[in-house]
Amino acid sequence: MKYKRILLKLSGEALIGEKKYGIDPKRLGDYAQEIKNIFDKGVQIAIVIGGGNIYRGIESEGAGFDRVQGDHMGMLATIINGMALQSALASLNIDTRLQTAIKMEQVAEPYIRRRAMRHLEKNRVVIFGGGTGNPYFTTDTAAALRAIEIEADIILKGTRVDGIFSEDPEKNSSALKYDTITFDEVYKKKLNVMDLTAFTLCKENNLPINVFNMNIKGNLHKVCNGENIGTLVNFQ
Repeated sequence: MKYKRILLKLSGEALIGEKKYGIDPKRLGDYAQEIKNIFDKGVQIAIVIGGGNIYRGIESEGAGFDRVQGDHMGMLATIINGMALQSALASLNIDTRLQTAIKMEQVAEPYIRRRAMRHLEKNRVVIFGGGTGNPYFTTDTAAALRAIEIEADIILKGTRVDGIFSEDPEKNSSALKYDTITFDEVYKKKLNVMDLTAFTLCKENNLPINVFNMNIKGNLHKVCNGENIGTLVNFQ
């Protein structure tokens, strides 16, 4: 496989699957199987998953909560998703650790960088929940930060579209897809890859990003094998 250690970023909304909200067991099982396929090839896997299928902190102000309170509620949603994914992976006999930026020892380990790296070296999948532990930061930023900390080779951002496009492909079917693009071109073209904080972190630390469709069977394996799937954001 081309990449030895990856950080896989999944959106919480992706877990909704065919349901209207919450977690679709079939979609969860499909993702767990895709992860197993690369785990069996020896890839060291860390995962950050969003919580938008349960709660989006940025929408909390309209519900009467202040932003800080809402963001903390969103962080707890990511931990619920992390527990669900951990359970799905355990059913496939994959040794998994859930680490959280918010302490809750009864259900998960606190995030400790050296411990996380040790788990990866022992071929355990590590799921990072709770975002960064701070309000005003998205799970994209948490993914970038954790990937840099654990010295991942790349961030793989699993989405429901085939990569990065000149426009939203779900709104404009004639949008142009990029196979590769540089960080500077993304800034110049104002493309929506990650939030700006996360994207800048990746650029400053020379961490490539591959955006691909996670819902197509086998795509994750192909990306890890270096095949031209989705869009690769690179330095030059």
